[in-house]
Amino acid sequence: MTIDDIKAAARKSCFAARKEAFAKGQGQAAELLADVLAPHRGKPLAGYMAMRTEIDPTAAMAAHDGPVGVPVIMGKAQPLRFREWSPGCPLIDGEFGARIPAEGAWIDPLVVIVPLVGFDARGYRLGYGGGFYDRTLALLRAHHPVLAVGFAFAAQELPEVPIDQYDQRLDVIVTEQGIRRFD
Repeated sequence: MTIDDIKAAARKSCFAARKEAFAKGQGQAAELLADVLAPHRGKPLAGYMAMRTEIDPTAAMAAHDGPVGVPVIMGKAQPLRFREWSPGCPLIDGEFGARIPAEGAWIDPLVVIVPLVGFDARGYRLGYGGGFYDRTLALLRAHHPVLAVGFAFAAQELPEVPIDQYDQRLDVIVTEQGIRRFD
């Protein structure tokens, strides 16, 4: 069994757990996320527009005092770019059905809210398999410090995320059950 096979099996399990957690609601998760972001006011923030059963960060994004962007997929195997977003701005469908601003400036984030399929107690995340966030975090971190904040339901935790040399560790994970920091 290859690492890709192991990751695919883990994704299947996490998607099922996420769907069940989504049905119960996200509780105070967005408020906890806003608390994590508060010390970073003024800094450019990248969030995301929740799809399907993803936990929704938009309330925390809207509360951020500073520029906020959302990811735009530029092409296969390329890092993401982040287009400026604000509540109520016109959105269009981007790649994979992700909603993106119809227009706006590109921002270079210092804080990134990272969606995920699964995570573990070491701060590693399991993504969708395209490598977009791992490439993006590696590129951003090569230029300046970046705080990577995973946002998920607690039910998405795995005993251990299978990783390879490309996987980027998160600095913080926020769930509806609390905040975990990784140093």
